Amino acid sequence: MTDGDGSSSEDPIGSSPLPDGTYDAIVVDADDGPGSEVTVHLAVMAGDHKGQVIELRGPADVDPMDLLAVPATITVVDGSPSVRLEH
Repeated sequence: MTDGDGSSSEDPIGSSPLPDGTYDAIVVDADDGPGSEVTVHLAVMAGDHKGQVIELRGPADVDPMDLLAVPATITVVDGSPSVRLEH
């Protein structure tokens, strides 16, 4: 995940249910994961996959509740998703 400063360190759960591309999304839920990881649930906001919710996990130094309703960009390359949070 990235957190506004442009740095990126993704560790997605499995492969993406979305085809390769870029998607505008919003965080609809977030939970503490193991260690310093956070699991975020993101809803796609437009296009053919509008309303689809995907779950991604990655390192983040933030309270999961602070991520709720944060806009995000999901990028899928070769079936591997990453997310950039816009907070």
